[in-house]
Amino acid sequence: MRRISHWTASLAISSIVLFSLSPGLLGQSPQTSAAGLAGSQSTLQRRIQQMVNARAKAGLGHAALYAIQLNTMKTVGVSSDLPVATASVIKLGILYQAMVQIRQGKAHWDEPIVLHRHEAVGGSGILTFLDAPVTLTLKDVLTLMVIVSDNTAANLAMDRFGIEPINARLQALGLEQTHLYKKVMVSTTMPMPADQPRFGLGKTTPREMAYLMETIGLCHLHQIGTATRPGDARFAPVDNGDRAVCSVALNMLKSQFYRETIPRYLEAVDATENGTAIASKTGSLDAVRNDVAIVMGKTGPMILSIFTFDNRDRGWTVDNEGEMTIARLAREIVAQWSPGGLDGKYLVPGLNLPQSSIAPCPPAP
Repeated sequence: MRRISHWTASLAISSIVLFSLSPGLLGQSPQTSAAGLAGSQSTLQRRIQQMVNARAKAGLGHAALYAIQLNTMKTVGVSSDLPVATASVIKLGILYQAMVQIRQGKAHWDEPIVLHRHEAVGGSGILTFLDAPVTLTLKDVLTLMVIVSDNTAANLAMDRFGIEPINARLQALGLEQTHLYKKVMVSTTMPMPADQPRFGLGKTTPREMAYLMETIGLCHLHQIGTATRPGDARFAPVDNGDRAVCSVALNMLKSQFYRETIPRYLEAVDATENGTAIASKTGSLDAVRNDVAIVMGKTGPMILSIFTFDNRDRGWTVDNEGEMTIARLAREIVAQWSPGGLDGKYLVPGLNLPQSSIAPCPPAP
């Protein structure tokens, strides 16, 4: 199914949403409000591009990003289709495969996973500090993989679901540039693609990873056929069984421990006490900082997919320049699209949107 042009869809849908949400627009003609929307979008695109360019010119590093507000189809992007190193963001692909397998009854949240002494690896996470052998549940493993980006847990999940099936799932979604190469900090005897040394654990593009997070948020677990590009995948309607699986996974993403990037300037209250409007997965290497998130604005759900690389600041402090850059870019986008702030009430499976058999992913500017 071919989709109507981005600008046609964006202006038509956005005009309806803005009229319903903004009393100040009720006295304006559709032509006036549409022109204003186009102008504000153009301004945002220029501002984001300027921020990225200024950072690169100063020798601080590079950034690529893609963002979409799902109910209005507004988008902004810089190098949205550039292949980038995922670091731990690729663990979203593992999570999605687990969700599908659990919904199909081929895996279970409470099934036992045994961590043996020789399987623990370093880097992020806590399993490496436990006395092995130790028996966990699959839910335990996936939770640790997501909220503290536990590398040992990710490897256990890869053992459970298989790297090749995970990649096949991503390919079926039309994510041609998204690939999980290998287990974390474990050498492999399998032949690697020629670009693996460049990307490490995994590669993706900002647009493709945004689409994967969107698919998780919309709770699309029953794909019909295969897709050749993001946005072409078709899915069966979401049912209560799907929502039960997605609710568990979404709670993991909402419980993300590392909140110095996209959430940094967006959360005005203590999310541990009041709940959060952001579900995210981060990824970090010395010269890489990434974050991909669902951000539930009062005007509707947004997907932000921001990657920084070749970063000059390779420190691991909370004020790392790459992390601050992601936070500033996120603040700029959300302030434009949801100036009234966030509301986590609808950060639920389906994101409070009408059901569709297609998860939209229009082209970025």
